Amino acid sequence: MNITILQTDILWAQPEANRQRISQLIEHLGPTDLIVLPEMFSTGFATQPEGIAEGDGGSLRWMAAMAASTQAAVAGSIAIREGERYYNRFYFVKPDGELAFYDKRHLFTYGGEDKAFTPGRDRVVVEWRGVRILLQVCYDLRFPVFSRNHDDYDLVLYVANWPEGRRQAWDLLLRARAIENQCYVVGVNRVGRAQVNYNGGSAIVDFQGTLLAACVDGQESSATAQLNMPRLQAFRKQFPVLHDADAFRLCEL
Repeated sequence: MNITILQTDILWAQPEANRQRISQLIEHLGPTDLIVLPEMFSTGFATQPEGIAEGDGGSLRWMAAMAASTQAAVAGSIAIREGERYYNRFYFVKPDGELAFYDKRHLFTYGGEDKAFTPGRDRVVVEWRGVRILLQVCYDLRFPVFSRNHDDYDLVLYVANWPEGRRQAWDLLLRARAIENQCYVVGVNRVGRAQVNYNGGSAIVDFQGTLLAACVDGQESSATAQLNMPRLQAFRKQFPVLHDADAFRLCEL
């Protein structure tokens, strides 16, 4: 599977303009199986979603159109309004229109996200072209119990608005999640400024923590890497550390 990460600058609360810009970037991509966008790619990270969160499905329809035109799955999170509730919802949309979504479990209390958004409860794994993929959002990266691999996924996607001031943690934790879970890890962050600076760090990391591809720091850019599934399976068989993992699982969140 080929994965393309798209690191973008995001205009605050301007979904149409952000979608148009990303469409232009996608036009210049080569063939790929999966395109991954940052967290809240259509609006920027909002902790006060009133008037910003989408309720009409505009960005979701756009994702479906992009997936159909590229014949690649498109993944990224959107601030969603459902009735009186708001969700930081990570959509995974396939070219035929089939979709799955994960509502961010770990809301960023330090920034007040928990005061307006409703946390998700379910861990979501999707399958695409022979790869099992765990969906995660930003702050989830700091919580390894929730993302523990029970031999139920091969790749984990982290989409984020992760500030420059905590960049070191981002770089280290992406590799830690890959090594401890014997899986590929994709982290897609934004660039630009919205109250704080964002300098990217979007990367694709293999199961040994080796960097396979990365976007240019501080710039809108893309990067693509190919996942070698036979190599992953051989490594897990040769060094089966997942079999020795603690038996504890989250039974109730």
